[in-house]
Amino acid sequence: MKQNMPHIAFIGLGNMGAPMAVNLLKQGYRVSVADVNAEAVSALVAQGAYHGGTPHQAAEGADAVITMLPDGRQVKAVYLGTEGGKGILDVLSAGALAVDCSTIAADDARLVAAEAVKRGIAFADAPVSGGTAGAAAATLSFMVGAETADFERVLPLLRAMGRNVFHAGGCGAGQTAKICNNMLLGILMTGTAEAIALGVRSGLDAAVLSDIMAKSSGGNWVLNVYNPYPGAMENVPAANAYRNGFSSRLMLKDLRLAAGLSESAGLETPMGEQARQMYEHFAADPQNGSLDFSAVLGEYLPQVLPRR
Repeated sequence: MKQNMPHIAFIGLGNMGAPMAVNLLKQGYRVSVADVNAEAVSALVAQGAYHGGTPHQAAEGADAVITMLPDGRQVKAVYLGTEGGKGILDVLSAGALAVDCSTIAADDARLVAAEAVKRGIAFADAPVSGGTAGAAAATLSFMVGAETADFERVLPLLRAMGRNVFHAGGCGAGQTAKICNNMLLGILMTGTAEAIALGVRSGLDAAVLSDIMAKSSGGNWVLNVYNPYPGAMENVPAANAYRNGFSSRLMLKDLRLAAGLSESAGLETPMGEQARQMYEHFAADPQNGSLDFSAVLGEYLPQVLPRR
């Protein structure tokens, strides 16, 4: 561990948060961690992190806090508190930096930012793209909403965890960019799954068809790095019974956020809406909801899903 490195509190050690925290440790940062999953905390402590206890305890005395949480409700609860209780903004010192890497509504990000500013705390919304593989390899893309001076402060932290860091605009802009990105991702995944299913049902080998499309005009990110058909690509959730990825439940959450953003912008997004409806139907089954979002292929080819 390097001397005089900032103390970072990392809250939220799920499939994305845990490897992100590990990459901060690799860069020499002092990291205290907190999560409701005791095993996830123990795994980080074994790699050199400090057991932060509760989010409040982890944040006390920290130079910066990074959160990676499932939704806006939890983000607001952690930062602002619930039912009159204190949030971590109440224990961070003036001048500290708060970075939320969750994917939430832009309005929720702006609400937390406004409360942070009242306390002299810099805030940035910095949702990520790149999946669990990108989190592990420190190749994530960050879409940042922050004031320019705060963006400059957050850059070293984000570069320790990712490859591409974009300043999308002021607070909330990072979330808007992420919601647009994930709406497109949902469209690409459902469309790619549909095309592969059509080929398989018509007698083609999924891997051969995927290779043809990837090198032709249908090529896209899903075909290149995240194929949804089991056996067509190694080291993706489809090769691991759709486990340990970006859950269908979370994709549905993001597509719902996109629907809300579309409504507030007064713009119809029919392809995004079709993708949302697909995930609404697929994730209505709780077991499906916990599977990686590429498992939506099972809407067309049920036999690819894990046996129950």
